[in-house]
Amino acid sequence: MPAWATLLFIIIFTTVVPAQQQTEGQSVPNASSALTPLQQTIERERRRLSSTDKEERRDAVMRLGWMKRPESSRVASQALSDPSEIVRATAARAVLSLPTEEATAMLLPLLNDRDEFVRREAAYAVGETRSRAALQPLIMLLVNDKESGVRAAAAVALGQIGDDAAAAPLAETLDRRIRGSGFFSKIKRSKTPENEFVRRAAARSLGQIRSRTGVPALVHVLSDERAGDDVRREAARALGLIADPAAVPALKSVLAARDPYLSRLAYEALLKIAPAEAIRPT
Repeated sequence: MPAWATLLFIIIFTTVVPAQQQTEGQSVPNASSALTPLQQTIERERRRLSSTDKEERRDAVMRLGWMKRPESSRVASQALSDPSEIVRATAARAVLSLPTEEATAMLLPLLNDRDEFVRREAAYAVGETRSRAALQPLIMLLVNDKESGVRAAAAVALGQIGDDAAAAPLAETLDRRIRGSGFFSKIKRSKTPENEFVRRAAARSLGQIRSRTGVPALVHVLSDERAGDDVRREAARALGLIADPAAVPALKSVLAARDPYLSRLAYEALLKIAPAEAIRPT
């Protein structure tokens, strides 16, 4: 074979054959190979969100949340409207890696979800955003929801947000004396004492907010021996955080309480407010 013919054969073989292989898909890279490992993982979980098995969808949402990346949270947000309540509830926390206002806007509709568990988890999640845009919706949840677990979650969330505007409704939740007035006057539930777990959450949140608006209710529950021990302890702790001198007499009155933990908390609160009035409990 002449040299020129050999050269022509080599050129044809090295250009035409690879092109044919690419056409047949033998060397064309898979589309997913262009994605980063993180993107591949997110895409895999996104596909699992379409599963007919709610446990698989829930697992996918959890994994997306664990990544703690905005892009994974954005995919997880698709599950906020899932037909399964367990998946919607799981998605509430999975979107928290999004920017605060974006996450809050996605979560607020879940505060009105038909399922108690979803409303509760959404309230806890909204509290973690610490967005003041959630303040009024959470107050309404605290006031109106029929489920004590949801009201407690709303109370916790309001403490995390820490806005003074929440102090009055939290104080009314805590104090049995003023049930039937203010926020509670329009609802039937106001005629019965509040659940102790809800009251404890309200007391803790009043301490986090540190508004003097809550002092009268905290003093009242601290002095009420019929109240649960946990509620009274949280009231003492909250009064120490608020540090209003008006609480000194009530704190002194429980220094010798039968509950040693309450006595200790009252002593520690007095050290912050009026050290000269603090007598170490025995």
